[in-house]
Amino acid sequence: MDYVSALIPPVVMAVFFIGLVRVIVKTQGGAAKAKEDAAVDAAFAENARRTAVSKPDGV
Repeated sequence: MDYVSALIPPVVMAVFFIGLVRVIVKTQGGAAKAKEDAAVDAAFAENARRTAVSKPDGV
């Protein structure tokens, strides 16, 4: 019966990990997805603008 006690912790961890992945996948998107995407796009655009401004023309 030692094999049963050896297998229980990995099985329990696997079950909880699968549950965690399912929660993460289900919470992606939703009502705030467009707002979050717009914020990320704005941050990328600001970073690109700052990079373009800070570089000299000949380089």
